[in-house]
Amino acid sequence: MDFASLVATVNAHVWGSVMMFVLVGTGIFLTIRMRLVQVRHFRHAWSLISGRWDDPQDHGETTHLQALSTALSATIGTGNIAGVATGLLSGGPGAIFWMWVTAALGMCTKFTCCLLAQRYREIDDQGVVAGGPMYYLRDGLGASWLGWLFALFAAIAAFGIGNMVQSNSVADPLARYIGLEQGFTIPGVGFVLWTKLVIGIVLAVLAALVLIGGVRRIAKVAERIVPVMAAIYVVGAIVILIARIEAVPEAFASIFRGAFSATSVGGGLLGYTVMHAVRYGVERGVFSNEAGLGSAAIAHAPAKTKEPIREGMVAMLGPFIDTITVCTMTALVILTSGVLGHSTAESSALSAEAFETGLPGFGYHVVSFGLVFFAFTTMVGWSYYGDRSVYYLFGRRGPAAVRAYRWIYVLLIPIGAAVKISVVWNLSGIFNGLMALPNLIALIGLSGVAAQMLRDYEERRPSMQPYRTRTDLWFLNLARGRRKQERADSISKGDAEL
Repeated sequence: MDFASLVATVNAHVWGSVMMFVLVGTGIFLTIRMRLVQVRHFRHAWSLISGRWDDPQDHGETTHLQALSTALSATIGTGNIAGVATGLLSGGPGAIFWMWVTAALGMCTKFTCCLLAQRYREIDDQGVVAGGPMYYLRDGLGASWLGWLFALFAAIAAFGIGNMVQSNSVADPLARYIGLEQGFTIPGVGFVLWTKLVIGIVLAVLAALVLIGGVRRIAKVAERIVPVMAAIYVVGAIVILIARIEAVPEAFASIFRGAFSATSVGGGLLGYTVMHAVRYGVERGVFSNEAGLGSAAIAHAPAKTKEPIREGMVAMLGPFIDTITVCTMTALVILTSGVLGHSTAESSALSAEAFETGLPGFGYHVVSFGLVFFAFTTMVGWSYYGDRSVYYLFGRRGPAAVRAYRWIYVLLIPIGAAVKISVVWNLSGIFNGLMALPNLIALIGLSGVAAQMLRDYEERRPSMQPYRTRTDLWFLNLARGRRKQERADSISKGDAEL
């Protein structure tokens, strides 16, 4: 057995039925223990990201919205486009139902992860925040060795799923999109440049410009790019679905039929097809929203708040936005297009073909640019997960190790864009699974702490008031806009004088 086959076999075992059971089982356990927090406090969670509850005096580095955007930047990516298409091809329409189930349970899993990350985070003398599963494993559960293992697996996984896989997912379709798959020759130079490598180098430079600024710059970039790109993608899908409104009910019906009956692609016995729908639905759901891995807790730990519960509630919106909204849009476009089962395209190419049938001349653009921006923000988001893990691993030498890690991370981007990526995909899957295991142990072990914190917050909430009214926020945003314009005018005036 060669190395590639060995890695694929190990990955299949890591993400086998046992892992599916543990992930879903933990989600069910936490949902019961937190008394359906994802339903009861869903509206309050949206209120928290509006900025009304942000206290400028709270310690931290990012706002609630920036923390959520940073986490979404790492999750809204190829899983929403390529992952959904692969799930439909492998598990049939029923896989989408199990993606929804994973997301609904994952909302509570992320709630618990991120409130614990806030509860056990550390803030140094410079105001730099460090938090995540490694800290609540060490300080909450008292299992420092598990915290060390989580950080090690996360640092390695970031090179794969957050870096090389993403740069390859951008370079491959973008090279096809611009019609230069085989490379191009620079006039007057005479040698061929490999298009994918060039794309990778450009991505590396752009990523480096963001990573140098640390979490604050990452959060600001994510806050601007993620909502805009997600909105463009979802609006494009909605336009297609409105035009095909009569086919939407049947698309939903096929999802529910496929979840419990032998209607999945490929046919076969009832148990076999249902298990395939469950397996690929759960696997693609976790790949898309990362609920249970513990990675998002690292992004939410730096949020400015003295109420860990609030950041947990903000975090639970991630799986809803990522999987229940964006992934569902992709699935409905594919199912209503008629390409499933009638096209030889796979992965992101199937999604692109489905969008093109609904938006002729524009569909490929929506998917291609969606892949580029989603994958780029995933690279940026995962870089933060990796460097916080390295910071934890190296202790006092953490800052120097983080700087070295960031340079290695950037240098791997063009390599990932140029190489055959199947082995990297499987290696990433292995380390993602290894990340999840210690995190799930901590969530179960610390569930009592999280439940008590939730009860305490709910008892105090009736007496709480937001720091700002909606009118205050309107005037605050207006003032920020004026200050930005004044700075721009000042720069333009200075340039004119020069």
